[in-house]
Amino acid sequence: MLARSLTGAALVLALAQPTLARQAQTEGLGTIAVQQLPNEARQTLERIEAGGPFPYDKDGSRFGNYERILPQRERGYYREYTVKSARSRNRGAKRIVCGGEQRAANDCYYTEDHYNSFKRILK
Repeated sequence: MLARSLTGAALVLALAQPTLARQAQTEGLGTIAVQQLPNEARQTLERIEAGGPFPYDKDGSRFGNYERILPQRERGYYREYTVKSARSRNRGAKRIVCGGEQRAANDCYYTEDHYNSFKRILK
């Protein structure tokens, strides 16, 4: 019922705040150098650049960026790849998400908390 209590510019500002928060989050993404990635993540990056083979069926599938943490791009721009976790029975929480051409491994991001935060991978 927020919309009923606000009018005009106040309503526009209230509705825009989630968008502003997302923009601040995107602009504030951290970075990580390839050399700082865990070995498993570096291996995943090498597989991406080689075009596979990938150990998980979902590797290379479209990443929707529904969390809106990564910069917004056209649908289908991002693809996700699993970073193997030694202690996990399933795919675990670690991923690399890359944009653009599949084998270029450009515009890549690393998450170790299942899309809650990302770091841009610097080469």
